[in-house]
Amino acid sequence: MKFAAIGIDHRHIFGMAANLMAEGAEFGGWWTEGEPEPLEGFVKRFPDVPRVDHWQALLDDPSIDLIVISCIPRDRAAHAIAAMAAGKDVMTDKPGCTTMAQLDAIMAMQAKTGRIWSVDFSERFEVPAVTRAAELVAQGAIGRVVQTVGLGPHRLNRATRPDWFFDRAAYGGILTDIASHQIDQFLFFTGAKDAQITLASVANIAHPDDPGLQDFGEIALSASEGRGYIRVDWFTPDALPTWGDGRLTILGTEGYIELRKYVDVGGRPGTDHLVLVNGDRCEMIDASDAGLPYFARIIADIRDRTETAMPQAHAFTVMRLALQAQAMAEGRA
Repeated sequence: MKFAAIGIDHRHIFGMAANLMAEGAEFGGWWTEGEPEPLEGFVKRFPDVPRVDHWQALLDDPSIDLIVISCIPRDRAAHAIAAMAAGKDVMTDKPGCTTMAQLDAIMAMQAKTGRIWSVDFSERFEVPAVTRAAELVAQGAIGRVVQTVGLGPHRLNRATRPDWFFDRAAYGGILTDIASHQIDQFLFFTGAKDAQITLASVANIAHPDDPGLQDFGEIALSASEGRGYIRVDWFTPDALPTWGDGRLTILGTEGYIELRKYVDVGGRPGTDHLVLVNGDRCEMIDASDAGLPYFARIIADIRDRTETAMPQAHAFTVMRLALQAQAMAEGRA
């Protein structure tokens, strides 16, 4: 399988490309507008991959199967639609789109072409601890899942952020952007096909000089399969040795799982710390070796026209709920 990248404005492109290559995919080329901040690091990581003068050249190349998109969020939908119209499958960075009109247009093109439109929710698909948690839940280790609590703190790194990062229309709002990760995990672990947003709020609490920034957001979700709470923010302190202490708690009828995805402030080295507590076990598990099956699965889906990496309907539902929550938080719903 051969892929190409359109837009490297977000550093998530590093993981998307590297994980595809680790599964044997060939990186055939890339295009980006101008010289975004990740450019220097991108070229160092992928020095032999050619840059093309226009993104259309990638869509016109019959050898390319998949278009990977990590441009400015407001532009992702248009590139995804053009790629599907050209017969390419799509893996986009989150958020896959920033408005409901964009989502409607993506859904219409996907239905017309039958191409894959997949969102790489990296807080699930690029975290081995989530892979191990999914295995444990499937094995019945905590009974039936009744609630998830997803926390997505991030470090602002104000000095390195581009102008679009502070433009509400460009990034889509904090719930559309960051909280889409946690909505994805809520639906996945509860098995819910849809949900109701019962609470949604956003705020700029501590950054008055950046009025377009939303530095805090929260969502509560309800479905017949379970409940969910989400908090996202840009308040990671400088002393933390990573960009955010991302956490997920999965409550079941017979136990619970807590993930400390990126750091253990208690002192254990490394990432992917999983706590399992049930009727027989109370332990911390190193889940760093659990693997990242999403990437092998999407390669197989491209080959076999299946939906093993992520059901197409799930991707649409996650983004619809994120957009609905954003609208509710901003008083537009």
